[in-house]
Amino acid sequence: MKGTAKGECFDLAREKKQKSPKNKEFEKLKEGLKNRFVNTAHIMWGRDLNELTPTEIYQTVAATAKQYISDNWIKTNRTYGEREEKQVYYFSIEFLMGRLLKANLINLGIEEAVKEVLEDFNLDLFKTYEEEPDAGLGNGGLGRLAACFIDSMAAHRLPGHGCSIRYQYGLFEQKIIDGNQVEIPDNWLRDGFAWEYRKPDKAVDVKFNGHAYMKEMEDGSLKLVYENPMTVMAVPYDVPIVGYHNNTVNTLRLWNAEVNRDFSDYGMLTQEQMRQKNEYRMFVESITRYLYPDDSTYDGRRMRLIQEYFMTSAGVQSIVRHYKKTGMDIHDFGQKIAIHINDTHPAVAVAELMRILVDEEGLEWNEAWVITKSTIAYTNHTIMPEALEKWPVDMFRTLLPRVYMIIDEINRRHLEEVRERYPQDEGKVRALSIIEDGMVHMARLAIVGCHSVNGVAKIHSDILKTTTLRDFCEYNPKMFNNKTNGITHRRWLMGANPELANLIDATIGSRRWHRHPEQLDLLNDFVDDKPFLAELGKVKRLRKAALAEYIKEHNHIEVDPDSIFDIQVKRIHSYKRQLMNILHIMYQYNRLKTDKSYDMLPTTYIFGGKAAPGYYIAKETIRLINAVAAKVNNDASIKGKIKIVFIENFGVSIGEIVYPAADVSEQISTASKEASGTGNMKFMMNGAITLGTLDGANVEIREAVGGDEHCVIFGLRAEEVLTYYATGTYSAWDEYNTNPNVRLVVNQLVDGSYGDFHSLYDYLLHANDEFFILKDFNAYAEAHEEIMRRYKDKYNWLKSSAMNIANSGCFSSDRTIDEYANEIWQVKPVMMS
Repeated sequence: MKGTAKGECFDLAREKKQKSPKNKEFEKLKEGLKNRFVNTAHIMWGRDLNELTPTEIYQTVAATAKQYISDNWIKTNRTYGEREEKQVYYFSIEFLMGRLLKANLINLGIEEAVKEVLEDFNLDLFKTYEEEPDAGLGNGGLGRLAACFIDSMAAHRLPGHGCSIRYQYGLFEQKIIDGNQVEIPDNWLRDGFAWEYRKPDKAVDVKFNGHAYMKEMEDGSLKLVYENPMTVMAVPYDVPIVGYHNNTVNTLRLWNAEVNRDFSDYGMLTQEQMRQKNEYRMFVESITRYLYPDDSTYDGRRMRLIQEYFMTSAGVQSIVRHYKKTGMDIHDFGQKIAIHINDTHPAVAVAELMRILVDEEGLEWNEAWVITKSTIAYTNHTIMPEALEKWPVDMFRTLLPRVYMIIDEINRRHLEEVRERYPQDEGKVRALSIIEDGMVHMARLAIVGCHSVNGVAKIHSDILKTTTLRDFCEYNPKMFNNKTNGITHRRWLMGANPELANLIDATIGSRRWHRHPEQLDLLNDFVDDKPFLAELGKVKRLRKAALAEYIKEHNHIEVDPDSIFDIQVKRIHSYKRQLMNILHIMYQYNRLKTDKSYDMLPTTYIFGGKAAPGYYIAKETIRLINAVAAKVNNDASIKGKIKIVFIENFGVSIGEIVYPAADVSEQISTASKEASGTGNMKFMMNGAITLGTLDGANVEIREAVGGDEHCVIFGLRAEEVLTYYATGTYSAWDEYNTNPNVRLVVNQLVDGSYGDFHSLYDYLLHANDEFFILKDFNAYAEAHEEIMRRYKDKYNWLKSSAMNIANSGCFSSDRTIDEYANEIWQVKPVMMS
């Protein structure tokens, strides 16, 4: 801002905003909203506004917003069809959307007007937001990434849509009872889903079981025979995805399993027929009942495969049917359609598209294969080979007989080419085979059947190419690339932290970063400006106070907003090393109790995340965190130097409170194990300092902020970890026997200090500490000492906070999606009238 001192920007802009009258256009918008809101309430409920419940107010506001969305949704779909635009379909088993009302109002540009309309009726928009349940459509980073991606596609006017399952119940609602995780059903659809539109006219049939074979005809040709399949009707529920201030509305299509159309025709049925119909109904209803059925049993694993094929088959069928209705030639399908596989769950799309092109469209195999490969692209999300999805042949072939035949033929032709390339090398053939050792390898199917494979952070992509997928990269290196993950700044900064967004607007004198997040780098001119840093400190203190209030209300624990807020919120998993975090807190507590020379800054350690119901070590880690918290939080002798909080049922909406409040972002996974992470980006964008290993996107965060001055890095590097795995030379017992800090806290797992945690003791020592918690322990403790040293210097701490915010724009999902669009999908923005 020319002529204005840096530190004056915020106050002057705030004063100008307060003094400037609302313009006529705003008042017209507000009046139209008020009329629609009142009329909608009367139509929906038949009662006066003052008689409506808070949930009914939410439903009314959502229905009012949908009226502004629907016109643009219709126009968007019409435009895509009339212009024959190439369209992207993003297949993901999860879409962790969170609440949509606030995001939609922001993207429509009407949040302030709706707020004032409600105030005219003595209603509070922010309380209305709280009435919306989080959509139970995902669990963690995979689903949140997918949600960010479809948001960014709409924001950048890209013709891109999502495809997933309409789960009746989410993963589970987590309760902490007596320190233990208890899972209860997440019945998020109890009151319906305000944003969905059921489309029964667009239902498709998905077939399971039966018997498929090729029959030779009199002329010598082969004809597919598929006998006695069980048919399930897939009904789409469409959710509009609203672009930011641009009239674009894309679609998230969620598939629900329903009984087939002739099910209600009972006629004259025998008792056995009635039993069969009831079994059929129960089977169908079970398909979309739960997100991630328990895979510790055969039936649970089989249900996961059923879900994956159900979603993928319904989605691919729907895409082909819609494409044909436009009148475009099926031979041009790969030029007009891009299908993206988010992890291996939808990898069966390769075989399903081949099935449709060959069996239903009558294409020759070779042409269908060219179309399939040009259509499909695949994102890998795991480095760990044991996490790559595979299915027993017997299960797969019985459940999906025709699809298995196609995969078998894909593999046969693929291995012919492999043997030509590598004659006399059956080891290489086995490594590249889709079907191997009685298993169907889904990542291999995805790679063979697509034209692009990408990792989600630079280090992840490099490790994939050199270890996990090395053989495939050597076979076809040109198809491998990197697309570092991103997050939508519209939700995680503008929506979650409006005070910080206002400060940025005022400081750089522009709101262009709302559309172009890379322009957050204009803040680099202010990172050493004391008045700006003072305002930044006020914003952080405000957000910490809000989280402290949430903790007081939900955990009944008083925490000091002026303490360091050190936060680790993510899925509970051994490689993410929440166990190392709590062991270190035990170490600090021991020092406070026994070492009179030791002191530390007051620190509030905050954990959150769910453990899979069958993951015993993860659930024991939660129990340990809460056991330590119960003892430490009630020990007056340490004078509040440590407080420990476990936030139950962590999810998107709670994350919107947590991320803006963090001082320290714990990103401490074992190097080489985290593909990328996106929580690290959310913390960074809100000004937290990363304390982490050089793993996933931490590597790029460190580069973005200019090195170690503005983050704290510790521990083994990826190459060291991989060497230990390759040589088998690591010994947890050596660490235990030679490191007194380690020995003390490990012994406390079994000496009764916090209860009986022999399970964790055995996991660390007898299972040889597979994720190097003990090896990295001292380095982790030293990193915390460095955090406290830096935090004492308020000016430089705030400068580091500002540096993180200023350089976080490159981690916007807008950047990621532009890379996908330009380098993989070859799609262009479509302007709406």
